[in-house]
Amino acid sequence: MAAMAERRRTTRVSIVQDHDRGLYMISVAADLADMHPQTLRAYETKGLIKPGRSSKGTRLYSQADVDRLLRIQEMTVELGLNLAGVAQVLALEDRLTKARERAEMLEARARELEIEVARLEQLRRDLRAEVVPYQAAGLPARQVDVQRPTRISILREPFQGS
Repeated sequence: MAAMAERRRTTRVSIVQDHDRGLYMISVAADLADMHPQTLRAYETKGLIKPGRSSKGTRLYSQADVDRLLRIQEMTVELGLNLAGVAQVLALEDRLTKARERAEMLEARARELEIEVARLEQLRRDLRAEVVPYQAAGLPARQVDVQRPTRISILREPFQGS
């Protein structure tokens, strides 16, 4: 019994919070964003926010949703934008984020291709070092063949006329 109690005290649970996982019910999300729950419903209707849903249909807001709500509040209160303007700004911000992600992906691919080009260039230099002009015919030949020429003997049958 004491061992079991000891194990319970020493067991640690680590929780990894996913920024995009729906954790908060509408009342908690509204408190975190300092808004009325009805405002969150109106923003959802306008398409400004898309909370997840539980298996029973309850809205579940993630930390990313709360951050977006705070951004909407900043634009409406501090910048004086209406909801149509907010929708445009958010759409542009989303496009910008996607463009940055694509640029990062393309930069990584460019670095991979630069490495591959360098490898191919080294291979070309290595192979070019093996090619030397063939003296007899003036055609290129591998250096190995020039150093050790191959002799082919041709045996001919005597000609028998009719």
